[in-house]
Amino acid sequence: MGNNAKFINMLATHNIEALYNYAQKHSKPQSQLLDALERETYLQHQQPHMLSGHLQGQFLSLISSLLQPNCILEIGTYTGYSALCLAQGLAPNGILHTLELDAEKEAICKKYFEQSAYATQINLHIGNALDIIKSLNITPQLVFIDADKTNYINYYNAIISMVPSGGLIIADNVLFHAQVLDEVKSKNAHAVHDYNLMLQQDNRAEVLILPLRDGLSIARKK
Repeated sequence: MGNNAKFINMLATHNIEALYNYAQKHSKPQSQLLDALERETYLQHQQPHMLSGHLQGQFLSLISSLLQPNCILEIGTYTGYSALCLAQGLAPNGILHTLELDAEKEAICKKYFEQSAYATQINLHIGNALDIIKSLNITPQLVFIDADKTNYINYYNAIISMVPSGGLIIADNVLFHAQVLDEVKSKNAHAVHDYNLMLQQDNRAEVLILPLRDGLSIARKK
């Protein structure tokens, strides 16, 4: 039995939720601010599962801290949890630009951004992401894509020339509830599957997909 098969067999004989909780318990705890944001999101907003959450948030924070980027671009803010995690790794004078289509999310995002240590380093843009990207004159060393899945390829194409060599492009939900394995895929699963295929064939980047939460792809521009 190969290593992958052994690992899958091990997972099959254990409670996945219990393993996830164990990993979360033995990772760096989330801050009180993130804890409050998570609670408010689940209490007052639709589809709270869209929040990055503890483990994924700490992963984004770690990647950002390793890069210490001067500029981060986030496409899809939701209620601001991932933006606050990404901001933790910013260089002292770095800026995070986060793009959100839903104007109703502006109030909660600003509420928590202003309470954070990164209030002056986070720029929230409300509107169509593709239009906003065209107006930005930035060189993001780190990009996080977590917006409408049908535009993932368009977002990637819009930002790849802006990212310098060595920069990272991370995309969320690239396994889309395991629906990428279905023979007949949902619209969103089909879109992220096409994104994964495109990325694998793009000789401008090196890519790795991690089965963390709903799947994260990490592309490093050559």
